[in-house]
Amino acid sequence: MAFFGDVTDLLFRIPALLIAITFHEYAHARMAYAWGDSTARHEGRMTLNPISHLDPLGALMVMLVGFGWARPVPVNPYNFTDRRRGMLWVAVAGPGANLLLALAATIILVFSTGGLPFYRAAAPSIFEGTMIWIILINIYLAIFNFVPLPPLDGSKVLYSLLPSSYAYHLRSIEAYAPFILILLLITRILPRLLLPIASVIITVFHLVAIYLFTLF
Repeated sequence: MAFFGDVTDLLFRIPALLIAITFHEYAHARMAYAWGDSTARHEGRMTLNPISHLDPLGALMVMLVGFGWARPVPVNPYNFTDRRRGMLWVAVAGPGANLLLALAATIILVFSTGGLPFYRAAAPSIFEGTMIWIILINIYLAIFNFVPLPPLDGSKVLYSLLPSSYAYHLRSIEAYAPFILILLLITRILPRLLLPIASVIITVFHLVAIYLFTLF
C-alpha cells in the first residue's frame, strides 16, 4: 500500500491515508467476524482506531515521506461457516470499503463546492484538499489491492474463485510475488495499468455526485 507525491501535500495526505487504511483493515476484520472468525476482534483489530492498524515502520514512513502501510488483519479461515465464500468476502471487504469512502467523499466534496468539479484549477482549502486526497488514495488503494498477486487482496479473491488445482499453482509463486510486485511498481508498469481504471472510477463517482446534487 504505497502512495507517492509532493511532500508539501502531507497536510492533506496523512489524514487521508490514515482514514483509508483504517477503514480498509476494519472492513476486513468486521467481515471476518460476520463469517464466524473472531480472531481480529480478540486481537483488538475490529476498531476504527488507526493506531491499532498502523505498522510502526509504515507509520514512520507516513510521517517522513507521506506513504505507508498497515498491519494485515489476522484471519483464520478455518473458523468461517463457509471457508471459500468467507475468504472471498473478507478479501473484497477492504477494497470495497475504500471505494465506498471515495464515493462518499466525492459526494460531500461536490455538495460543499456547490456542484463544481473537485479538480478545478483554484487552490483548494484544507478541507477540499483533504477530501480530494481521500478520494484519490481510497480509489488507488482499492484497485491496487485487487491486483491478483500475493499478499494483496486480489490474490485471495482469485484463490476463492479458482478450482483447487489452479489455486495450488498460484500459491506456488507466493514467495516470489512481492518481488514481482516491487518490480512492477519500480518500472511503473503497474501504475500505468491502474491509472486508466482509476480515471474511469473517478469520472463515474463524479457523475454520480453531480447527479445527486442536481436532485437537491
